[in-house]
Amino acid sequence: MKKLTVPFLGLLLAASLSLPAAGKDVKTFVGSVGDSMCGAKHMMPGESAKDCTLECVKGGSKYILIDPSGKVYQLSDQKAPEQFAGAKVKVTGTLSGDTIAVTSIVAAQ
Repeated sequence: MKKLTVPFLGLLLAASLSLPAAGKDVKTFVGSVGDSMCGAKHMMPGESAKDCTLECVKGGSKYILIDPSGKVYQLSDQKAPEQFAGAKVKVTGTLSGDTIAVTSIVAAQ
């Protein structure tokens, strides 16, 4: 019985130590939703940031997040950002390279 208990307890301890570490990677990013073709500067004269972003995505571009410093992040979720096209948002998720694995997107003030 002791032979089974010690490895099992060790496994439980290792699993419990790894759980909090996974939560540490989740961050909140603030910026505006744009598209991968235009980036931070919308190129459709006379169109709003929202209209330009929506048109570019309709043409095959992807939604991105542009932070205040101009850094661009790819967004894993390509459906939720549509309602925030051209708007300032808070994106919660995990960053891997330059892609945010999106957990949530909400409007920012």
